[in-house]
Amino acid sequence: MTQDELKALVGQAALQYVVPGEIVGVGTGSTVNKFIDALATMKDQIKGAVSSSEASTVRLKALGIPVFDSNAVESLSVYIDGADEIDHRGHMVKGGGAALTREKIVAAQSKKFVCIADESKLVDVLGAFPLPVEVIPMATARVMRQFAAMGGAAAVRLKDGQPLVTDNGQHIVDVKGLKITDPLAFETEVSQWPGVVTVGVFAHQKAQVCLLGTPSGVKALTF
Repeated sequence: MTQDELKALVGQAALQYVVPGEIVGVGTGSTVNKFIDALATMKDQIKGAVSSSEASTVRLKALGIPVFDSNAVESLSVYIDGADEIDHRGHMVKGGGAALTREKIVAAQSKKFVCIADESKLVDVLGAFPLPVEVIPMATARVMRQFAAMGGAAAVRLKDGQPLVTDNGQHIVDVKGLKITDPLAFETEVSQWPGVVTVGVFAHQKAQVCLLGTPSGVKALTF
């Protein structure tokens, strides 16, 4: 099966975690796009969605799924999103699509995080995928120096030759060369650095379930 077919497989499998009559948290990315397409088949059974990005909001609305502001919703039964990496305890690296801050906000108001991914995303130790960090622009150079002191090599993410601007008006720094052996402690520490909006380690908001697309079907991991 192609990677695209595996994404469609887990997107479809995630429907079993959607609670009828409620609002579902929806993430961002190519795998989530497959889930959004699948969600449209049962849109009459849900109230709508809270979305973690402008791109997902556009896709949801185009398919006739109402999108609610996160401030208008007290809690969500489930948040369904992808990951750039996930370890065997449900900790993730996210932010390859630059939506990590809003993803973490929606994850925090959800009772359950269901990660959907293909099996290439499952790792023993986080860090092979460059770690995305959303930063306030005036702090960029200093944050990059702090990562260098940790042994990481940081670079500002560019789009069309200019720093990429997130949905929140900030920049993204991608950090290579890290081995994140204690994701919870790492997330806690980096989150305290002045100028860091969000670090792309999801340990405090980890997944409870991961649906992995494999050539032999969907494998469900629980943490």
